Amino acid sequence: MTEGRNYRLVHGGGDREDIPHVLIVGGGYLGMYTAKQLEKKLGPGEARITVVDPNSYMTYQPFLPEIAAGSISPRHVVVPLRKVFDRVRVLTGRVIRVDHANRSVDFEPAVGDPRRISYDHIVMATGAVSRTLPIPGLAECGIGIKTVEEAVFLRNHVLEQLNIADSTDDPEIRRKALNFVFVGGGFAGAEAVAELEDLARDATRIYTSISADDLRFYLIEAADKILPEVGSDVGEKSLNQLKRRGIDVRLSTFLESAVDQRIKLSDGTEFDAGTLVWTAGVKPSPVVQAGDLPLGPKGHLDTSEYLTVNGVDNAFAGGDNAQVPDGKGGFYPPNAQNAVRQAPVLAANVISALRGKEMTRYVHSNLGAVAGLGLHKGAAQLFGRIKLTGRLAWYAHRSYHLYAVPTFNRKMRVLADWIVGFFLRRDFAALPEMEDPRQAFEDASRPQVENGQLLRRVS
Repeated sequence: MTEGRNYRLVHGGGDREDIPHVLIVGGGYLGMYTAKQLEKKLGPGEARITVVDPNSYMTYQPFLPEIAAGSISPRHVVVPLRKVFDRVRVLTGRVIRVDHANRSVDFEPAVGDPRRISYDHIVMATGAVSRTLPIPGLAECGIGIKTVEEAVFLRNHVLEQLNIADSTDDPEIRRKALNFVFVGGGFAGAEAVAELEDLARDATRIYTSISADDLRFYLIEAADKILPEVGSDVGEKSLNQLKRRGIDVRLSTFLESAVDQRIKLSDGTEFDAGTLVWTAGVKPSPVVQAGDLPLGPKGHLDTSEYLTVNGVDNAFAGGDNAQVPDGKGGFYPPNAQNAVRQAPVLAANVISALRGKEMTRYVHSNLGAVAGLGLHKGAAQLFGRIKLTGRLAWYAHRSYHLYAVPTFNRKMRVLADWIVGFFLRRDFAALPEMEDPRQAFEDASRPQVENGQLLRRVS
């Protein structure tokens, strides 16, 4: 991957090369909180700490469906990394290869020449990306929901489909615009389809030619159930709840093709859809594969119960890019709950490695799972025995994630969004031009009329 490039070797994170350098790859929840704990508990001369991430901010991903639905402002679920730290250096760019044998990484900044950064200890917290399949048409028209940018785009896109349907006299264009397909019935898919159906249904009141009955929302799931994380009983109740809302849930069904937005399902169904959202699983960030750290059978970093990478020294991992044994023959699920609790243990073990002390095992009993399925609707299983659906589950979902979202500043902003949403109806302004904000300027810069004819905009 790095062939043909000239990587200049530099020492990361400061001027004192005699001080051990801890490099954290990834500025998500796990990476940010691990760095914060290290900064708090290490003395100024004990280590230099560097966080590398393509973004300058951390995103609280469990709130992405609510961003897509317009319940939370996008800026309120991102935390600027440089604002969080006092003694941690933040580098905005990508680590594209880890060479642990030589204790270095190949780093490409957002602007400028690539370079190689040396380290003494490395923490891999790169997270995950969407796991796609070689389905014809998927790459061309599919939309993910793993980033705040995708969530904002999805909201604008869904509302723009309503604008298209309301502005046409062509029944085929209208039908296509009002068909919304979501693939994947886990947390991401079920929450996304529920939140956006809620948004679209609520939005139909401002359109003269569209009613809620005109909307067609589909949830396609390859397994025979949805929301396995909340258990079979709550999952079944949630399935029935979605069906009562008119969402067409297809279990044991696969997406076979989406060429030219023509949806073909394994049960023989075919139709055109202007929206295709892909939430069918995730995989570790590609940088995990691009290096010499040991991997497990599914491509995750092979990690011990101490959050150390097996088979090598001075390498740590957690979160979505690691498989952490749960002591019962399996692995902890890569969810926000574990990321929240792994960070202090991971930081403590890095400190133990620096000081030559004994490390601590990561042990966590599952507190349950909560999902939001639109305003006042949800699904939850708490402590293995409390099973909730509807409004009580929605309260549990919001309470837990308000507790977990980082920084007091962001908690208050999210809470303010919810309070405002309680008193005021949600906003339905679609801003699809945000995808290409320079389009208007480019249009204004080119000739607008040719041979007496107004030129059509081509985007």
